[in-house]
Amino acid sequence: MNTSQKSILLPDRMVLDNIPRVNFYEGGPRCPEDICLPSVLRAITEYLDDPDYGCNKCPSRTPNCKVPCSYSFFVGVAGAAFFLSWKDGWHGDNSAVFYLDAYTATMEKRAFKALGYSYELLTPSQHDQFLPRIAESLQCGMPVISYGIIGPPEPGLITGYDENGDVILGWNFFQNFDPGIEKEPSGYYRKRDWAKDVHSLLIIGKKEARPSLKVTYREALAQGLKVSHTPMVRPEVDAPESYKQRHNGLTAYTVWAEHLQRDDDFPVGDEAVLKQRHQVHNDAVGTVAEARWYGSQFLIGMTLEGDAHIHNGAIEDLYHAAALYAGEHGLMWELWDLAGGISNPEAWKQFADPAVRRKMVPIILEARRKDAEAAVHIERVLSFSW
Repeated sequence: MNTSQKSILLPDRMVLDNIPRVNFYEGGPRCPEDICLPSVLRAITEYLDDPDYGCNKCPSRTPNCKVPCSYSFFVGVAGAAFFLSWKDGWHGDNSAVFYLDAYTATMEKRAFKALGYSYELLTPSQHDQFLPRIAESLQCGMPVISYGIIGPPEPGLITGYDENGDVILGWNFFQNFDPGIEKEPSGYYRKRDWAKDVHSLLIIGKKEARPSLKVTYREALAQGLKVSHTPMVRPEVDAPESYKQRHNGLTAYTVWAEHLQRDDDFPVGDEAVLKQRHQVHNDAVGTVAEARWYGSQFLIGMTLEGDAHIHNGAIEDLYHAAALYAGEHGLMWELWDLAGGISNPEAWKQFADPAVRRKMVPIILEARRKDAEAAVHIERVLSFSW
């Protein structure tokens, strides 16, 4: 920490206790929450004891809430429910959900509008503001959303600091991947020399009026159609390299299937390359499985109060779309099974077999067909005035 930050008169240690954990699924009663931003937002609403947001796995919390599954709600509102991306080649960041739009803060913008809070993003150029703004937020009882600190720039939570800011505390989806990370008794990570690894910080601001669920749902469905129907969010020649030849939505399924048939991309006997190819494929399978499953729960959630939030004529189409998304989830299990089962450490060996990959192609294209049909039903939902 630089001297300008350490000169600020702050307590040596400031920590918000009992902030719910966020992490990739490790078993247990809570549902898998492997899409980082929706999971972080679920944890924040749970910590704030927001009466509008509940959890199907925690029925004692806010039993009369408006949103009984806050994770699936944020998956839908942020746009992740409709996402798939594949950049030409075999790129490990294909599953980074922020590629759903040309602007990386699109998910945050939509989620915080639905939540009814303002927010501010701090970038590394505002390095000197990091600790003061974190301390200010903690003093107000609000954690800070971090991007980076540990692992890639995916959202996590800053829950406190220690040693006058030399150590930052929090939850991070990647904290258990590094055995050298120190831990608090609560499980919060402890990270020194943290500021250099910050991609950005999101400071949650004032509470504002929330839009009605009717408005939020309609905007989420319109955004979802845009995500699924936009073949490339940055098609211009001078797009950033990470966006060039990045195929999105329905187009991504087709390109994914084509890549599985490029046998020259799978050199026989090159274990490192074959494992890497399988990892990229497996990440795509996991993305579709989780996004569409919780997308189906999001669509069903819109109907739970009948026509209170949607037009009564739209309910049937919502259920059709939800069923198609749930069907995609089932197809992803078929892909896992073809390679020996989910979480099989030897799956890359079966994936290296061209015959196995050929069997995967029609399954991926069937998932695309279901996705396209679901979009037709969502278009019908939006055709009603509600």
